[in-house]
Amino acid sequence: MDTKNIFIIGAGVAGLAAGVYARRAGFNVTILEKHIIPGGLSTSWSRKGYLFEGGMHWLTGSSEKMPLNRIWKEVGALKENNPIFYKDPIYTLVNGDTCVHLYRAVDKLKAELLRVAPEDKKAIRRLCSDIKKFQAVHFVVQDIPGLKAERPMRPSLKELISMAPAVTRLSALTKQSYTDYTAQFKNANVRALLNAVIGSRYNALSFIYTLASFSSGDCGYPEGGSLRMAKNMAETFEALGGTIEYRQNVEKVVIEGGKVRGVLVNGSLRTCDAVIVTQDTRQAIDTLFEKPLEESWTQNMRKSIISEQNMFVALGVKADLKQYPRSMIFPLEEPFEAGGLTFQHLGINNYASYTDKHSPDGCTALTCLLLGDSYHFWKDAKADGTYKQKKEELAERFITRLEQFIPELKGNVEVYDVATPLTYERYCSTFEGSWMSVSKPGAFIFSFPSKSEKTDGLYFAGQRTMMPGGLPITVNSGRKAVQYLCKDNGVIFK
Repeated sequence: MDTKNIFIIGAGVAGLAAGVYARRAGFNVTILEKHIIPGGLSTSWSRKGYLFEGGMHWLTGSSEKMPLNRIWKEVGALKENNPIFYKDPIYTLVNGDTCVHLYRAVDKLKAELLRVAPEDKKAIRRLCSDIKKFQAVHFVVQDIPGLKAERPMRPSLKELISMAPAVTRLSALTKQSYTDYTAQFKNANVRALLNAVIGSRYNALSFIYTLASFSSGDCGYPEGGSLRMAKNMAETFEALGGTIEYRQNVEKVVIEGGKVRGVLVNGSLRTCDAVIVTQDTRQAIDTLFEKPLEESWTQNMRKSIISEQNMFVALGVKADLKQYPRSMIFPLEEPFEAGGLTFQHLGINNYASYTDKHSPDGCTALTCLLLGDSYHFWKDAKADGTYKQKKEELAERFITRLEQFIPELKGNVEVYDVATPLTYERYCSTFEGSWMSVSKPGAFIFSFPSKSEKTDGLYFAGQRTMMPGGLPITVNSGRKAVQYLCKDNGVIFK
């Protein structure tokens, strides 16, 4: 083939993965990124000597037993400079003198919950049985049909059979809400602990799958977190001869005669042979083309996507908090209000004990995710001029409330930062400032096409291409888009 020039829109995980695979296949590749660093939504940032992890708290596919681990290594995300740490317990609920641990191992978790809540024996047994049924369930990586690949990848029969026990509970858990599932627990502390695992709007399947992934030995935390992974991928891509151009705002994908002609960047047309859009697909189909994109799948995407958003609160504390658990759940007697939502607990990530440096010596970085649909609250605040004030008020109230549980905070918070859905929208052009899609009760996993039905040379990747999203889907989507690119051009995928 004649060497094709490819533009990839976005240097997030999907864009970087697509760039690595496209370069290995021999394409000339340029990634256009609007921000000044790689990573997209999978990122962290520094404030006055503190590093706040804003994108990843565990990595699916971190275990070498998982097929996805091969993909993370192929794209350069996992290297010797970011060894995996496996946190256990996953969470610790702290309620006065009472502590309840959410352990990885099912039998250990069962013993812990029975210790605290013998009255919930039946519900605990059901929970542990469900986790065991889903322990072998994992993200399946396979090549697209008809692909010529140097190293083919497809699931083995043994791999598929191992997941069969989950089928007996799949439908019921998909139809049941997460909160209805946890409502069967009578013990308030156990219920609060379990309610802190994922966002409240998800179905019970998402909850069980998450706990099962931990119990299988997966879901570790790569040292250095999101930003180190992203930089590893960027360095891998550039070492292969790829180019990343930062501060490049792609305004439009230009299409002529049913083919991609190029992209409009900062007011100038730059021609190419193909474009891989890794900017949020839900946002892109409405804003990245001359007219909103209309294909057989686009209306379904517009109707079905329910965005999962968060408010991210980070504190830099002039105190060593190693005596506290790494991940803490504090139940609240009075709900905490933020972004038009109410929260019954605060979940705190404590980075004092991590080997990678998140703070100056003797200090601690703390972060908290407040999940829920707060986009329109902050959008209205931006419109009426109260956005900055409301962010500051949120931080002040958050600190005051958290001092009740961590008294060392009083007078020792050196820096705080608040990110809202508008923050993510601004830096990542993501739909409603969201980082995943909600798998609500009754919603089965479904995917959207990786290539355009009507336009030659137009491909899509990113977490929005498969419900509910997340890093596994994101990295695989970049790989999948390039497989279609290779197939369309008669190139061997490497």
